[in-house]
Amino acid sequence: MTGDLSLHVVTDHRVPFARLRDLVDEVVAAGASVVQLRDKVATGGELFARTLDLADVIAGRCTFVVDDRLDVVLAARDRLRGEDRSGREGARVDGIHLGQSDVPVDAARALLGPDALIGWTANTPAHLAAAAALPDGTVDYLGVGVIRATTTKPDHPRPLGIGGFGELAASTPLPCVAIGGIGVDDVAALRRAGAAGIAVVSLLSEADDPGAVVQDLLSAWRADE
Repeated sequence: MTGDLSLHVVTDHRVPFARLRDLVDEVVAAGASVVQLRDKVATGGELFARTLDLADVIAGRCTFVVDDRLDVVLAARDRLRGEDRSGREGARVDGIHLGQSDVPVDAARALLGPDALIGWTANTPAHLAAAAALPDGTVDYLGVGVIRATTTKPDHPRPLGIGGFGELAASTPLPCVAIGGIGVDDVAALRRAGAAGIAVVSLLSEADDPGAVVQDLLSAWRADE
Protein backbone atom coordinates (compact mmCIF):
# COMPACT_ATOMS: atom_id res chain seq x y z
CA MET A 1 0.00 0.00 0.00
CA THR A 2 1.27 3.48 -0.81
CA GLY A 3 -1.38 6.00 -1.87
CA ASP A 4 -1.02 9.73 -1.34
CA LEU A 5 2.02 10.55 0.81
CA SER A 6 2.10 14.29 0.17
CA LEU A 7 1.27 15.60 3.66
CA HIS A 8 1.79 13.62 6.86
CA VAL A 9 0.52 15.17 10.07
CA VAL A 10 2.39 13.69 13.02
CA THR A 11 0.71 14.22 16.37
CA ASP A 12 2.45 15.93 19.29
CA HIS A 13 2.03 14.39 22.75
CA ARG A 14 2.36 17.84 24.30
CA VAL A 15 -1.11 18.74 22.96
CA PRO A 16 -3.93 17.74 25.37
CA PHE A 17 -5.80 14.86 23.78
CA ALA A 18 -9.17 16.64 23.72
CA ARG A 19 -7.54 19.39 21.65
CA LEU A 20 -5.66 16.82 19.57
CA ARG A 21 -8.93 15.20 18.49
CA ASP A 22 -10.17 18.56 17.20
CA LEU A 23 -6.83 19.31 15.53
CA VAL A 24 -6.88 15.98 13.70
CA ASP A 25 -10.43 16.60 12.53
CA GLU A 26 -9.40 20.04 11.24
CA VAL A 27 -6.32 18.90 9.34
CA VAL A 28 -8.05 15.92 7.78
CA ALA A 29 -10.92 18.15 6.62
CA ALA A 30 -8.33 20.54 5.14
CA GLY A 31 -6.73 17.78 3.06
CA ALA A 32 -3.97 16.03 5.05
CA SER A 33 -3.20 12.72 3.37
CA VAL A 34 -1.75 10.80 6.34
CA VAL A 35 -2.16 11.16 10.10
CA GLN A 36 0.45 9.48 12.28
CA LEU A 37 -0.34 9.05 15.96
CA ARG A 38 2.99 9.45 17.75
CA ASP A 39 3.03 9.44 21.54
CA LYS A 40 6.13 8.07 23.23
CA VAL A 41 4.95 8.87 26.77
CA ALA A 42 1.48 7.28 26.79
CA THR A 43 0.99 3.83 28.30
CA GLY A 44 -0.02 0.99 26.02
CA GLY A 45 -3.59 1.20 27.27
CA GLU A 46 -3.74 4.94 26.72
CA LEU A 47 -2.31 4.64 23.23
CA PHE A 48 -4.76 1.86 22.35
CA ALA A 49 -7.71 4.00 23.46
CA ARG A 50 -6.38 7.04 21.58
CA THR A 51 -5.86 4.96 18.45
CA LEU A 52 -9.49 3.84 18.48
CA ASP A 53 -10.63 7.40 19.18
CA LEU A 54 -8.64 8.96 16.34
CA ALA A 55 -9.67 6.18 13.98
CA ASP A 56 -13.25 7.20 14.70
CA VAL A 57 -12.45 10.89 14.16
CA ILE A 58 -10.66 10.22 10.86
CA ALA A 59 -13.34 7.77 9.71
CA GLY A 60 -11.51 6.72 6.56
CA ARG A 61 -11.02 10.24 5.22
CA CYS A 62 -7.24 9.79 5.05
CA THR A 63 -4.62 7.18 5.84
CA PHE A 64 -4.07 6.58 9.55
CA VAL A 65 -0.92 5.02 11.01
CA VAL A 66 0.54 4.61 14.48
CA ASP A 67 4.18 5.26 15.35
CA ASP A 68 6.34 2.45 16.79
CA ARG A 69 3.73 0.29 18.54
CA LEU A 70 2.97 -2.79 16.46
CA ASP A 71 1.11 -4.34 19.40
CA VAL A 72 -1.27 -1.38 19.53
CA VAL A 73 -1.84 -1.44 15.77
CA LEU A 74 -2.65 -5.15 15.82
CA ALA A 75 -4.98 -4.82 18.80
CA ALA A 76 -6.76 -1.81 17.31
CA ARG A 77 -7.19 -3.46 13.91
CA ASP A 78 -8.62 -6.54 15.59
CA ARG A 79 -11.07 -4.45 17.63
CA LEU A 80 -12.10 -2.38 14.63
CA ARG A 81 -12.54 -5.46 12.47
CA GLY A 82 -15.18 -6.63 14.89
CA GLU A 83 -16.92 -3.26 14.85
CA ASP A 84 -16.79 -2.67 11.08
CA ARG A 85 -20.09 -3.66 9.52
CA SER A 86 -18.72 -3.23 5.99
CA GLY A 87 -16.61 -6.36 6.46
CA ARG A 88 -13.32 -4.54 5.89
CA GLU A 89 -10.50 -5.99 7.98
CA GLY A 90 -9.60 -3.18 10.32
CA ALA A 91 -9.14 -0.68 7.51
CA ARG A 92 -9.56 2.29 9.84
CA VAL A 93 -5.99 1.77 11.12
CA ASP A 94 -3.97 1.48 7.95
CA GLY A 95 -0.47 0.77 9.17
CA ILE A 96 2.59 1.76 11.15
CA HIS A 97 5.70 3.90 11.07
CA LEU A 98 8.77 2.24 12.58
CA GLY A 99 12.12 3.53 13.72
CA GLN A 100 15.45 1.79 13.32
CA SER A 101 15.30 0.36 16.86
CA ASP A 102 11.66 -0.77 16.72
CA VAL A 103 10.22 -4.14 15.71
CA PRO A 104 11.85 -5.27 12.44
CA VAL A 105 9.92 -4.06 9.43
CA ASP A 106 9.80 -7.52 7.86
CA ALA A 107 8.13 -8.86 11.01
CA ALA A 108 5.60 -6.01 10.89
CA ARG A 109 4.86 -6.77 7.23
CA ALA A 110 4.32 -10.46 7.99
CA LEU A 111 1.82 -9.63 10.73
CA LEU A 112 0.02 -6.71 9.05
CA GLY A 113 -0.18 -8.15 5.56
CA PRO A 114 0.46 -6.73 2.09
CA ASP A 115 -2.18 -3.99 2.23
CA ALA A 116 -0.86 -2.17 5.30
CA LEU A 117 1.16 1.04 4.93
CA ILE A 118 4.58 0.61 6.53
CA GLY A 119 7.06 3.45 6.85
CA TRP A 120 10.61 3.24 8.17
CA THR A 121 12.84 6.00 9.49
CA ALA A 122 16.07 6.33 7.46
CA ASN A 123 18.59 9.08 8.07
CA THR A 124 21.87 7.71 6.71
CA PRO A 125 23.26 5.82 3.71
CA ALA A 126 23.52 2.75 5.95
CA HIS A 127 19.81 2.93 6.65
CA LEU A 128 19.08 3.15 2.93
CA ALA A 129 21.32 0.14 2.30
CA ALA A 130 19.37 -1.82 4.91
CA ALA A 131 16.11 -0.86 3.21
CA ALA A 132 17.49 -1.91 -0.18
CA ALA A 133 18.35 -5.35 1.23
CA LEU A 134 14.75 -6.05 2.21
CA PRO A 135 12.40 -7.99 -0.08
CA ASP A 136 10.32 -5.80 -2.38
CA GLY A 137 7.12 -4.65 -0.73
CA THR A 138 8.44 -4.78 2.83
CA VAL A 139 8.59 -1.00 3.21
CA ASP A 140 6.29 1.45 1.45
CA TYR A 141 8.14 4.68 2.21
CA LEU A 142 11.08 6.08 4.15
CA GLY A 143 10.88 8.95 6.62
CA VAL A 144 14.04 10.95 6.01
CA GLY A 145 15.30 13.77 8.26
CA VAL A 146 15.68 15.85 10.10
CA ILE A 147 15.69 18.66 7.58
CA ARG A 148 16.21 21.36 10.20
CA ALA A 149 16.66 21.32 13.96
CA THR A 150 13.39 20.72 15.79
CA THR A 151 12.20 20.78 19.39
CA THR A 152 9.94 17.75 18.99
CA LYS A 153 12.94 15.39 18.97
CA PRO A 154 15.75 16.86 21.10
CA ASP A 155 17.99 13.84 20.33
CA HIS A 156 17.55 14.10 16.57
CA PRO A 157 20.47 13.42 14.22
CA ARG A 158 22.45 16.18 12.53
CA PRO A 159 20.11 18.18 10.25
CA LEU A 160 20.38 17.18 6.60
CA GLY A 161 19.16 20.40 5.04
CA ILE A 162 17.37 20.24 1.73
CA GLY A 163 20.53 19.32 -0.18
CA GLY A 164 21.36 16.43 2.14
CA PHE A 165 17.81 15.17 1.92
CA GLY A 166 18.00 15.29 -1.87
CA GLU A 167 21.18 13.21 -1.91
CA LEU A 168 19.58 10.49 0.18
CA ALA A 169 16.31 10.54 -1.77
CA ALA A 170 18.19 10.21 -5.06
CA SER A 171 19.98 7.08 -3.82
CA THR A 172 16.86 4.95 -3.23
CA PRO A 173 13.86 3.93 -5.35
CA LEU A 174 11.63 4.04 -2.27
CA PRO A 175 9.45 7.13 -1.76
CA CYS A 176 11.05 9.49 0.77
CA VAL A 177 9.00 11.68 3.10
CA ALA A 178 10.91 14.63 4.53
CA ILE A 179 10.51 15.43 8.23
CA GLY A 180 12.00 17.72 10.84
CA GLY A 181 11.63 21.46 11.23
CA ILE A 182 9.92 21.96 7.88
CA GLY A 183 8.21 25.29 7.15
CA VAL A 184 5.90 26.30 4.34
CA ASP A 185 8.80 27.97 2.53
CA ASP A 186 10.69 24.64 2.38
CA VAL A 187 7.97 22.62 0.71
CA ALA A 188 8.51 23.41 -2.97
CA ALA A 189 12.28 22.97 -2.67
CA LEU A 190 11.86 19.61 -0.95
CA ARG A 191 9.55 18.40 -3.68
CA ARG A 192 12.06 19.47 -6.31
CA ALA A 193 14.73 17.62 -4.31
CA GLY A 194 12.77 14.40 -4.69
CA ALA A 195 10.40 14.29 -1.72
CA ALA A 196 7.34 12.10 -2.11
CA GLY A 197 5.81 14.06 0.74
CA ILE A 198 6.49 16.08 3.85
CA ALA A 199 5.74 15.44 7.50
CA VAL A 200 5.10 18.15 10.08
CA VAL A 201 4.57 18.19 13.82
CA SER A 202 4.94 21.47 15.71
CA LEU A 203 4.10 23.60 12.68
CA LEU A 204 0.53 22.38 13.14
CA SER A 205 0.40 21.57 16.84
CA GLU A 206 1.38 25.17 17.66
CA ALA A 207 -0.81 26.81 15.00
CA ASP A 208 -3.88 28.90 15.83
CA ASP A 209 -5.56 27.63 12.65
CA PRO A 210 -4.13 24.21 11.71
CA GLY A 211 -6.52 23.81 8.79
CA ALA A 212 -5.25 27.01 7.18
CA VAL A 213 -1.64 25.84 7.61
CA VAL A 214 -2.50 22.55 5.91
CA GLN A 215 -3.96 24.47 2.99
CA ASP A 216 -0.80 26.61 2.77
CA LEU A 217 1.39 23.50 2.80
CA LEU A 218 -0.65 21.81 0.09
CA SER A 219 -0.65 24.94 -2.07
CA ALA A 220 3.14 25.06 -1.80
CA TRP A 221 3.36 21.33 -2.60
CA ARG A 222 1.25 21.74 -5.74
CA ALA A 223 2.88 24.96 -6.91
CA ASP A 224 4.96 23.31 -9.64
CA GLU A 225 2.27 20.96 -10.94
